Amino acid sequence: MKAVVLAGGEATRLRPLTCNIAKTMVPVLNHAFLEHVFGYLKKHNVSDVILALGRQSDQLQSYFGDGSDFDIKIVYSVEDFPMGTAGAVKNAERFLDSSFIVFNGDVFTDIDVTAMMNLHQEKKASVSIALTLVENPTIYGVVETDEKGRVKRFIEKPSWDKVTTNMINAGIYILEPGILNYIAPEAFSMFEHDVFPALLDKGDAIFGYSSDAYWIDIGTPEKYLRLNHDLLHRHISDEGVRFEGESVIHPAAQIEGPVIIGEGSFVGKNSIIKGPTVMGARCRVEEFAFIEGSVLWQNCRVGKEARLRNCVVASNCHIGDEAEVLDNCVLGDNVRIGNGNKLAKGIRIWPNKAIEPSAISF
Repeated sequence: MKAVVLAGGEATRLRPLTCNIAKTMVPVLNHAFLEHVFGYLKKHNVSDVILALGRQSDQLQSYFGDGSDFDIKIVYSVEDFPMGTAGAVKNAERFLDSSFIVFNGDVFTDIDVTAMMNLHQEKKASVSIALTLVENPTIYGVVETDEKGRVKRFIEKPSWDKVTTNMINAGIYILEPGILNYIAPEAFSMFEHDVFPALLDKGDAIFGYSSDAYWIDIGTPEKYLRLNHDLLHRHISDEGVRFEGESVIHPAAQIEGPVIIGEGSFVGKNSIIKGPTVMGARCRVEEFAFIEGSVLWQNCRVGKEARLRNCVVASNCHIGDEAEVLDNCVLGDNVRIGNGNKLAKGIRIWPNKAIEPSAISF
């Protein structure tokens, strides 16, 4: 079975991390997010992928090529303009001649798509939709089903007074190729608004596959940070430290897992790194610095006695001596935080900015 991975979104909510890089390329545990998606698909014997791309398509094609380096076969379907979830799949129609999976490229999940395939075939469904339980369904698309799992109706981002279920559309579909006949070519179209409700009115068999497996989208920096934390706890013990190549760690430095440290990094005397933390390649942490619960991309410098806590720092950033970057702050690429400056409470700094002392202080 083939999978169409939707990777053409603008990723505006994830900025400033996506100002210079596609959302599916942001590093998770120091590997492009899409690599994790490919690993998930391969676990379910899906090795043929159509990447539906828009903005920054050259970036992904250059990195992934034909997929052979990642033990997967990739072909590309590039949009000339934003086409929506259904329009993007229609644009890839030439590659699709049998049942296929559609997978939102900003989702990380453990949903058992093999079991979902089996249910799709058993029910002889035209469409199967993965459903997941969330605490706040008002920011997603709610899907109502009957006792046999057949979809009754869709409610897109309902207000609380209209919420009848906490089961939402998880962004994974199994479709029969005949569904493509109901999508207009060369036009913007959304499965959630334009295709599925129309099929439901027509009486097509649409089934939900409910799951309580792990599911998260990386649409915001807060969720991106949470995914890194969750995977660190999953793959590395609380005492564990993973070194990706050679690095220099001062004997007087303290590192408490789970932590990943990229190749060519330096951790100075009396500095402290507490997990869950990810450091990319060629990062430098000076003496008496403190880092906890943070994600640093590559080529970052953390100055003497600087403090980082629960923040995301993109590539080539410089954190000055005694500076602080705390509590869901997000720095884009090439940001410089001056000595002694203090950032807190979710501040986002766009790429190539220099924040001098006292420019932002708490």
